[in-house]
Amino acid sequence: MTPSHNLISEKKIPVRERLIFALDVPTAAEAKALVEILGDSVCFYKVGLELFMDGHYFELVDWLIARNKKVFVDLKFFDVAETVRRAVSRLKDIGASFATVHPVNDDMLRAVAEEKGALKILVVTVLTSLSQDDAWDLGFDCNVEDLVLSRARRAIELGCDGVISSGLEVPKLRERLGNQFLVVSPGIRPVDNRLTDDQKRVVDVKQAFLNGADYIVVGRPIRNAADPRQAAEDIQATIAAVFNKNG
Repeated sequence: MTPSHNLISEKKIPVRERLIFALDVPTAAEAKALVEILGDSVCFYKVGLELFMDGHYFELVDWLIARNKKVFVDLKFFDVAETVRRAVSRLKDIGASFATVHPVNDDMLRAVAEEKGALKILVVTVLTSLSQDDAWDLGFDCNVEDLVLSRARRAIELGCDGVISSGLEVPKLRERLGNQFLVVSPGIRPVDNRLTDDQKRVVDVKQAFLNGADYIVVGRPIRNAADPRQAAEDIQATIAAVFNKNG
């Protein structure tokens, strides 16, 4: 599918908040040091499982929020409805903006949607590290695009706020389900990086937004850069060019 101009997000999101940096480092101390290096080049941070194992996860979340950073709690809850509902109940008042869940079943998604308050719940459709062959190996008798669409439709119908989706599938999501829900696209890579890590379904920064994403998540291309702050600013410039041109 060739994306058209009208796929570009028109939601009232500050342009510099559309970049979410994946703060994937082993310890809260390393995370804080990296945040200090990045300074105002990044306003939005994804804090995931690796940091959860450090033991200072919520202290780090509080530290980020105290510095006027937005936080995406990426713990991908996956359990029975009542357990996930209670977890979200504990999480919703800490000040985070987003949290992720896997779509266990309709009861779980419905329970989370009812409990979330102002916290925005994003449903993981298909991990960007999975290829079509991986999906078949896991027993899904359909193509990845159809699986993403099916899970997204259920999530939105049941009251969740949006989805996590590779940029490759976003045009179909927008075509079939509209523009009212959030789409956050991880797996953002330069073209020449596509075969060097575990991300398999990837697009570059510009294409993600042309395809209809509201936010992108970028980790290694910033974290592993010789100058992480400059790498982040380069991505911010690309994002600004997309939205200024189409504003």
